[in-house]
Parts: sequence; structure tokens; C-alpha cells
Amino acid sequence: MAMDFHDPRNKGSYRTRVADQSWRETVSSIISFPVEKAADIGCGGGIYTKALAELGSRVVYGIDQSEVSLSDGEKTCRELSQVFFQKGEAYSTGLEENSFDLVLERALVHHLDDLGQCFTEVERVLKPGGVVLVQDRTPDDCFLPGSDTHLRGHIFECFPLLKEVEKQRRYTSEQVIRALHDAGLSRVREVTLWEMRRTYSGKEELRQDLSGRIGRSILHELDDDELQYLVDYIDQQLDDGPLVEKDRWTIWIAEKGDKI
Repeated sequence: MAMDFHDPRNKGSYRTRVADQSWRETVSSIISFPVEKAADIGCGGGIYTKALAELGSRVVYGIDQSEVSLSDGEKTCRELSQVFFQKGEAYSTGLEENSFDLVLERALVHHLDDLGQCFTEVERVLKPGGVVLVQDRTPDDCFLPGSDTHLRGHIFECFPLLKEVEKQRRYTSEQVIRALHDAGLSRVREVTLWEMRRTYSGKEELRQDLSGRIGRSILHELDDDELQYLVDYIDQQLDDGPLVEKDRWTIWIAEKGDKI
């Protein structure tokens, strides 16, 4: 039962956090802010749309195909007059061509069947000299062992069958890099990031978060009984006390030609 981002019952699932300082510092080391115009494609609840504005994007567009997500995004960014949301898809954003200095696609590409079409659309909307940041997890990122910080690793220890589900929807770094090149983007490179997801006061707060499947679409593959079994399993792996959850990501950076 994969997560349905259009289901009103999932409202708020991707707007309960803020972009961590580790993410902000990494992006600021890549992009020279301020930038005139940025787009967050697959914006979800607007967490990173808001961060792009706070880092120094003078205008930011959040694009998502889900009305539920767009409504969440508008709430997240309601105090930011430079942020706008509109319905669109990764393959057809509705954005004006040659008009964006920066495009962010975070946690998007693993939902897509066609990287080439996605990145061709990115190339279309970027200005010459514009930059795209594609952030997602490769299989190597996903399947690191579970620990007190890398809690997702325990999911695949408990339910090995989910590892195959995850593997099928994740692209390797080589596939992403090749697709970026094939779309006509250049100077492709990558960095890895351990991004803090959330700090918990203790295991009970973590149990509540896991039980609600908040921000973890892989947990929608489990029924309620399986989810409860997983929550108990992870509880047994951890000592009580404050917990800092982190995930490892890969960020690919690419550019559109040269500035005019």
C-alpha cells in the first residue's frame, strides 16, 4: 500500500520539520546566494521551498502535482511573500523556460520512471548558467547498517523484503549522472550529506513518529500489525534517552551551459 500523496489523510506528513542546518550549510557551500529565482520541484509540504527563500532566493516557486502537498506548502510558507506555489509535474512543470537560476529536486527522482524526461524539463526551465541540485538516496545510502542515528537501517533489518522494494525504486549514482549528461546538463558532480532528520526526547516520541508513518513513505508498504512489530523491534535496538536521527543522502549538482 504505497503512500498516496493525494490522500487528505496524509495531510501534514511532509511539513512537520524544518530544513536542518547541515543541509543549509551544504547548499550554501554549493550555491552563491542570493539568487534571483529558484524552483523547488516536487516541493511536498514546502520545508525546503521555505529554506531556499530563507537562504536568499528572491523569488521561489514550489511545484507539486498533489493538491494536498500544495496546501501544506502554502501553510509552511505563509509568512514569505516571495514564495509561490503552483500545480505541476516533474515532466511538465508549467514553468517558463530559461528563467530559473536554481532548481531543487529533493526526494523526488525515486518516485519517477523516466529520469531523462525529468532532467530535460529541468534543462528547459534553467537559465544559461543555472544550477540544479538533485538530492536523493542511492541504494548505497539506504542500506547502511542501522544504528542509534541511522534508524532507517533497522527497517530493512526487520523486514528484509522491504529492501527489494526500496532497491527497485532507487537509482544508482551512475544512472543519475548519465541522465543529467544526456539531458544536456554539464559539470556534473556529487557530494554526500548526513542530514539530521529529527531529534527525539526519547524512545516514546520516536515510537509515536514511526507509528504515524510521518515522513517515511516506505512504512506505507507495511500493514498496521507489521508496523507495530517494526516499532517494537526498533525500540529494542535503542537505549532510552535523547535520539538524533540522521539520513545519508547524495546530492548531484549540474549546470546549464554558460551564462550569456
